[in-house]
Amino acid sequence: MTPTPVRQHLPHAGRPPRADRGARARDWAEIQERMLVPLYEAVYERLEVGGGTRLLGLGCGSGLALLMAASRGAAVTGVDPSSPERLALARERLLPREGVTGPRAEARIVAGSPRDTVVAGGPAYTLVTAFEPIGCVAGDSEGLGSLLAQAAPLAGRGAPVVLVGWGPPERCATSAVLRVATKLADPLRGAASWRAACRDDLEEVAQRAGLRPDGSGRVACPFGYADADSAVRGLLSTGLFDAAVEATDQDQVDKEVAEALHPHLRRDGTVWMPNVFRYLIARTP
Repeated sequence: MTPTPVRQHLPHAGRPPRADRGARARDWAEIQERMLVPLYEAVYERLEVGGGTRLLGLGCGSGLALLMAASRGAAVTGVDPSSPERLALARERLLPREGVTGPRAEARIVAGSPRDTVVAGGPAYTLVTAFEPIGCVAGDSEGLGSLLAQAAPLAGRGAPVVLVGWGPPERCATSAVLRVATKLADPLRGAASWRAACRDDLEEVAQRAGLRPDGSGRVACPFGYADADSAVRGLLSTGLFDAAVEATDQDQVDKEVAEALHPHLRRDGTVWMPNVFRYLIARTP
């Protein structure tokens, strides 16, 4: 969940320095990333990920999905050009240490494009995943098609490629909170920048990349946090609020996100937001 809501904005006079990217990466790994674990599990179970799987994870971030696949016996490779800080955490989690054997010994983390994962004479990937959800911000699928087009030739013929999107807003409580990002990033264009997920978003991306849709599913992934502060930190770690922070300031974004979370605050102080995500299984030519 790392697309930037609005690519251009007017500079904000006197704005504070950019957020600590290392801290944001840790918040992602420690708070937010686990919210999609039910999705990872459902996909891996359906595709019977195991000892014969060679998985390429696009936008792998800090590597939790790869770690789960490796625990099933898969040989995993992660690639992500957008966040060196998250990749550093993925390396800590996955790269083999002295004496490690099995799938973890084959794990690779690459900062670059899918083409940078190619090993001369190496076997083809049997599964490609793109677990970053699309469908909450206008244009957030831009770039995914080209990544898929680069990755598809690295996989065997008919190999599954998994894409993920947000479910409809009425089934995603977090969608109301995410609207804060577009509103603050550019008040005049905020409404236009927000878009509801469409039923065929994933199919359109797959077809543009030359892939053949071959089944889909929906998975409930509630976002649950110990308290409001953890919820704010987790949501800001997605990167969806970066443009809002640049356009306004950190304190205002924190305040408005906290206010948007108020309807989801429970009596015990925890925050709970039910969501549904949709995944598409496509096949390489």
